[in-house]
Amino acid sequence: MSSPKRVGILTFHRCINYGSYWQARCLAEGLRARGHDAVLLDHHSRRINLAEWRVALHPIPDAPPASHRSAYVQKARKFFEAFDRLPLSQPFPLLEPEQSEACDVVLVGSDEVWNLRHPWYGGKGIFYGDGLNAGLLASYAASFGNQSASGGLEGYWSSRLKRFDAISVRDQNSQSLVAEATGRTPPLVLDPCLQFAHLIPKVPPLPEREPYALVYGHGFPEWLQQSMRQWANNQGVQLLSIGYENAWADEQLIGAGPMEFAAIVAGARAVVTNFFHGCVFALVNGKPFVTAPSDYRFNKVRDLVGALGAERHMVSPETTGTQFQSILNDVLDPQIGHTIAAMRIQSDSYLDHVLA
Repeated sequence: MSSPKRVGILTFHRCINYGSYWQARCLAEGLRARGHDAVLLDHHSRRINLAEWRVALHPIPDAPPASHRSAYVQKARKFFEAFDRLPLSQPFPLLEPEQSEACDVVLVGSDEVWNLRHPWYGGKGIFYGDGLNAGLLASYAASFGNQSASGGLEGYWSSRLKRFDAISVRDQNSQSLVAEATGRTPPLVLDPCLQFAHLIPKVPPLPEREPYALVYGHGFPEWLQQSMRQWANNQGVQLLSIGYENAWADEQLIGAGPMEFAAIVAGARAVVTNFFHGCVFALVNGKPFVTAPSDYRFNKVRDLVGALGAERHMVSPETTGTQFQSILNDVLDPQIGHTIAAMRIQSDSYLDHVLA
């Protein structure tokens, strides 16, 4: 066991997004369970806060109906309460990283922290290590998101990645970008929610309800909506949409907070999602799932299912009704669990090295 370290985690920990919240919490609590004094570096920006809140209250292109506006407000308030319970450092301005507290180790990631195309965090040097008071600078499960490896990385940003003492990433696209930029191929590690799945609280079961499949995301293509409705009707299963409005679902649970999200996924019969962490939470709970990621999330989802041997769960307009039935009615392939277990060992080894 290494000596306890003061570890600062630099990520998007105040996004009103279930995946962002849980990956930040799981990494912090996972490192604390290892005996380290881990905190989330609590950066602030009024401009980014306003952008985040605006999207949280209006997350889809069409204005939400009046009946749903209060639910989006309720969801945001539950996130604010959850943020306050996270292990946080002293707050500091995002654009003044030199004011962040000194740490033995700073871990940048998880999430798409290196995505220069991110609508409000893109191009912020702090996520490339600028100004941080770190004895050792490393990343854990960092990602470039929808920034494709085919475009490469400008020398300015490559030089900053070269300053890192250790780098790990969570997807092949990011692995390719780092390898080209630094000449070092970083290891692939698990998203914190998969790495530290045992730390996600076993919440009380939901009140008794009819069997349901969870709908998580928005902007689903028409063909996927129709395929899911056909499957649900055939199976006598309700479609429950969480966090976002999906009019084609039977029930809208827009105002759910992070803890409710964990409980609802755990109780679902299956999951349909176009979000990265929708797939992750389905895997955490051993739930059958289908995904058709949007362009923005394509890299992350494609590389996740590819790394785990779960490609059949990424569906397309050519996926037949029979194939949908098979994917959503069968238990997950045991080999997926074996692959996750092997990657968990690899991820542990990386953390052992960084925190030694």
